[in-house]
Amino acid sequence: MSSTEAALTADAAVERTSAPAGPRATYEYQTGSNRLGLWLFFISEAFLFGGLLVARFYLWGGTRPDLDQTLGLIVTSVLLLSSYFMNRAETAIAYDDDTTFRRSMLTTAALGTLFLLGVVGLEWNGELRPWDDVYGAVFFVMTGVHALHVLSGVILILIVWNLGRKGHYTSQRHWAVEATASYWHYVDLVWVFFYPALYLMGTAV
Repeated sequence: MSSTEAALTADAAVERTSAPAGPRATYEYQTGSNRLGLWLFFISEAFLFGGLLVARFYLWGGTRPDLDQTLGLIVTSVLLLSSYFMNRAETAIAYDDDTTFRRSMLTTAALGTLFLLGVVGLEWNGELRPWDDVYGAVFFVMTGVHALHVLSGVILILIVWNLGRKGHYTSQRHWAVEATASYWHYVDLVWVFFYPALYLMGTAV
C-alpha cells in the first residue's frame, strides 16, 4: 500500500470514529430507555408490596395490632414532607438552581432518616415482636421491607447530592436526579397504602 492510500485509509477511519453517533446514542434516547426500565422496575416492585398488603388483610382480617397512633401519624407526615423537598430539589436543578437543589436533597435525606428512626428506632421497640404472633410477623415484614427501600433511597439521595455538589448535573442533563426523585416518590406512595393498613383499618386487639 502506498503512502497516499495509507493516508486516505487513515482519514476514512478518523471520519468513521468522529462521525455523529446514531439516534440511539443521544442523551434523550438513553433517558427515554432509562425511564422505561425504571417503570418496569416499579411494576415489579408493585407485586412485592401488593403481596404484603394481601398477606396483611388475609392474616389480620378486620383486626390490627394496637400501635402508637401518634407516632404513626408523625412518621407519615415526615415522609410526605420529604416528598415536597424532593420535588423542590428536582425543580431547582431543572432551573440550574444548585443551592436550592443541594439544600433540598439534604433536607429530604434528613427527613427520610427521621422516618427510619421513628419506625425502626421507636416502633420496633414497642410491645410487638416478629416471633410472637401473626401481628408481629406481618408488621415487621411490611415495615422492614419498606424501611429497606427508604434506607436505599436515602443512600441514593446522598450519592446524587454529592455528585451535584461537584457540578455533575445541569438543567439539560440530570437523569440521576429525576430517577432518584421518582424512586423516592414511589416509596412514599407505598407508605400511603401501608399506613392505613397497619395503623387505621380494623379493630385494635
